[in-house]
Amino acid sequence: MNARKKALLLIYILSFTFINVKLMGQTIGSVPVYQPDDQRLYDTIIRQDSLFFQAYNTCSEHLALYASYYSDSLEFYHDKAGMSTSKEDLVNATKKNICGKVTRELVKGSVEVYPIRNFGAIEIGYHLFHNKEEPNAVPHPGRFVIIWKQQKSGWKITRVISLH
Repeated sequence: MNARKKALLLIYILSFTFINVKLMGQTIGSVPVYQPDDQRLYDTIIRQDSLFFQAYNTCSEHLALYASYYSDSLEFYHDKAGMSTSKEDLVNATKKNICGKVTRELVKGSVEVYPIRNFGAIEIGYHLFHNKEEPNAVPHPGRFVIIWKQQKSGWKITRVISLH
């Protein structure tokens, strides 16, 4: 296919996509503004996130507290490191690679929380990781999903998806 035909095909595809998106009543790049279904649950999960990552950010002194947030039946999916189902391995990797070296910052306004009836909640958002060993490095937002289970003993993290 020559360059002219390729350009015409590309224009056709882009025009068709734009027309379809406009017909659906949306514009490209628009995202609905999130409003929590349950403000109390949202506030609870934001608080749990804050406490968990405070322990993460200070894990040199609070490793046991950090570990206590994870369920024993944890599944952790990381786009670069792969999947882990071992709470012990995850905590040991955190101790070796994170404690005293990396801190996490939640991107304000990015978190969405959805209730999961008779289970707990799903938290979706963006966060930044700051590398203390490279203080001038610019952090890039990463997407995350945390599934929280409400138990009599408190909230536990059962599943994590971490995308960088």
